[in-house]
Amino acid sequence: MAFRFSTLFGLACIGASVQAADLPPLQTVDRVDIGRYAGTWYEIARLPMPFQKQCAANVTATYTPNPDNTVTVINRCLKADGNWSVAEGLARPQSDANNRLSVSFLPKVLRRLPFGKAPYWIMALDENYRTAMVGQPDRKYLWILSRTPQIDESVYQAYLKLAAEQGYDLSELIRTKQN
Repeated sequence: MAFRFSTLFGLACIGASVQAADLPPLQTVDRVDIGRYAGTWYEIARLPMPFQKQCAANVTATYTPNPDNTVTVINRCLKADGNWSVAEGLARPQSDANNRLSVSFLPKVLRRLPFGKAPYWIMALDENYRTAMVGQPDRKYLWILSRTPQIDESVYQAYLKLAAEQGYDLSELIRTKQN
């Protein structure tokens, strides 16, 4: 199950790395301290994606820096049947600024191949590393994250405004249930 789950996400991300021709470049934060970014984040909202179709509630992502400058990513969610779905991936910074990463959820033996990687661009991050918004240049996927299961509504609305200003269609945005 984990192989199929990871492979589907990897394949779904193949096309996600293409910048849409009619959109300006996606803006990101200037710099991210990976050590401060590490830890568990709660998903507050997301745009639909095949990888998360089975996720009913309690979606989290945990980031752990590795000695080789990569970051292990563990995504978890509670499915409607009460079971947990877990996927392990690997993120690689695309620059010293660590604001644009490439993430693969393909099986470990396939992660070095030149496909199956998705852009993970940090579009917003508060100075205390308590809330963040992550997107992709093609504007297909978006996540609003928080260190706590709930987020202040004014912060949430500010992130929605920023996403819309950057060309995101938020009509299908899913507000994540966190228990």
